[in-house]
Amino acid sequence: MINCILGVDIGTTNVKALAFQPETGQIIAHASAPLATLNPQPGFAEQDPDEVWTHLIGVLDEVCREVDQQQGRIEAVGFSAAMHSCMAVDDTGKPLTNAILWSDNRAEKQADSLRGEQATLGKDIYQQTGTPLHPMIPLCKLAWFRENNLRLLRRATGWISIKEYIWHKLTGNYQIDYSIATATGLFDSQRKEWYPPALEFAGIRIEQLSEPVPTTYAGKLNNPSLPGSISAGLANAGLYIGASDGCLANLGAGAIEAGITTITIGTSGAIRRTVQRPLREEKGRLFSYILNVNDPVDRNYYVVGGPTNNGANVLQWVSEKLMQAETEAVLAEAATVAAGSDHLLFLPYLQGERAPLWDAGVRGSYLNVDWQHGRAHFARAALEGVLFNLLRIERILSRYTGPTKVIHANGGFAQSAFWVQMMADIFGVPVRLNESNESGAIGAILLTMKAMGRVSSLVEATRQVGFGQTFEPDADRHRQYRLVYERFEKALP
Repeated sequence: MINCILGVDIGTTNVKALAFQPETGQIIAHASAPLATLNPQPGFAEQDPDEVWTHLIGVLDEVCREVDQQQGRIEAVGFSAAMHSCMAVDDTGKPLTNAILWSDNRAEKQADSLRGEQATLGKDIYQQTGTPLHPMIPLCKLAWFRENNLRLLRRATGWISIKEYIWHKLTGNYQIDYSIATATGLFDSQRKEWYPPALEFAGIRIEQLSEPVPTTYAGKLNNPSLPGSISAGLANAGLYIGASDGCLANLGAGAIEAGITTITIGTSGAIRRTVQRPLREEKGRLFSYILNVNDPVDRNYYVVGGPTNNGANVLQWVSEKLMQAETEAVLAEAATVAAGSDHLLFLPYLQGERAPLWDAGVRGSYLNVDWQHGRAHFARAALEGVLFNLLRIERILSRYTGPTKVIHANGGFAQSAFWVQMMADIFGVPVRLNESNESGAIGAILLTMKAMGRVSSLVEATRQVGFGQTFEPDADRHRQYRLVYERFEKALP
């Protein structure tokens, strides 16, 4: 009999499930399904929660069947999910709205208010919650409903995330893990309870919110309408609520100890460190989310850092809009230009920006455009701009957490050795690729192993993480990039 643990990752673009065998460290089953993002109005980004549920059931069904074919037994399931989603439900659990995603910018006015005329309240909320003030967070989205649809805001029985919706469908309970809660802007991360001044700004009542629980909290499957394969496959499995995708991506990347920085570049990106204490940056530019706290036998762990809106979407834009070529050809052409792109700079803010600017209205630009610059220069400068922006976040982060000694990198960009080497050269430290890009699901599995007592600490859990190639920085290119970065930093809005 093969014992395994399932890791489920409910992302923005896909829902995935992995079956992991702890004894061998092998993934024995895997399934994924794409999720559609709806844009009913400019600046809006939503998902149909029932479509997410349907795809999740399909993914679980496929994995349970694969495990059964290998005579396996599922011991437990751990959950990872994207942060900042928000939706309304009625007293039967039926959705009253779509799930509003992190990329939705409708609440820009409400976020600006907390940084402007209500800055004192905004600073207080940041200090208590650790959540930067931005249209992405549920605090601001709920305030948007307060100003634009007060009747719905008050009528809804619950305001929940897509993860809470899925958890309720599986267990019958409305509960939210501390990690997802700390990303709402509504949760006092020190007291581990909802923060009244934030609720007042949002215009909601505490009874409209779920019960906060630790990230190692265990529930039970309670849905008789599930397909037989899932009911049978999970009959004896504990359900562990898990954490947010950002926090679990750090754990799944093996970045739990001092000096290790994780960088993920997919469509968007993020740079993160794991620390033992919550962090508050003086200008409110860094997040501080709970990974696992109040554990009787392990340290407290928080994940701190900053997300960027502009990652591989910049490469996509250059490929489709500027060069009208496949990304592989664009990368190859960019590699023909020397580091620094002959003084051409690119500010990569094509879709506004979160860290380090936290300005949904900022936009990108090329600087120092010269007659000598060709399309290859524009391509390379765009790739460098994405990394310079991440370096800016890292420099802010390192003031509070110490210098980066090594980067653990993952995401779609890791498929380009050229771009990964550029990261090593710009940051001046080794960049180690994770063996798997499914760091969120793997992190959910490792946290579940800790919750089950299969490992004594999260440090021990990360010994299950595998790595691929390591890229060492080139000293000459790093010296050159330091000078280019100084020009980039001076050009920031």
